[in-house]
Amino acid sequence: MGDCNKFYKTYSKNNLTGGILVLWCTHSVCLGFHSIPVAEGQNDVFSAIYTRFPVAPKVIIYDFACQLAPYSFIREARYFQHTRFLIDEMHAHDHTHCGKACFASNAMRFDDRVRAVNTSAAECGNKGIKRICKSYTKVFLDIWNWNTINRIYIMHAK
Repeated sequence: MGDCNKFYKTYSKNNLTGGILVLWCTHSVCLGFHSIPVAEGQNDVFSAIYTRFPVAPKVIIYDFACQLAPYSFIREARYFQHTRFLIDEMHAHDHTHCGKACFASNAMRFDDRVRAVNTSAAECGNKGIKRICKSYTKVFLDIWNWNTINRIYIMHAK
């Protein structure tokens, strides 16, 4: 997968440790969340996916997909055997030493299904999450999902 040059030290300097990991679909609907008491690690993302989906997603778009993929394959190879791990477009520029196979932008050149995906859906949702206190997260996500699902329904009803 390459030799990623992004490390925890970069995150800790920017105060990006701890908090809430939210699983978003490409329509910005929250599929679940996972509380992270200290620093986000591969096990947090792995556990959030593995415990919430009976079958692994076909595509996982994540800013550290280059590291999550080997970690996931080592832990549960059979479960993730048909999953593609891709780095979203927004974070790809920081992954200068990672293999091109990890980039969503590269996959878009060859796969119409990936081309149709909003790789920034999680970032859009995370912006909303940052505005609220942790204790209100569940209520916020319920309201967020209700509003998002209504928008999708209205778009398709026309």
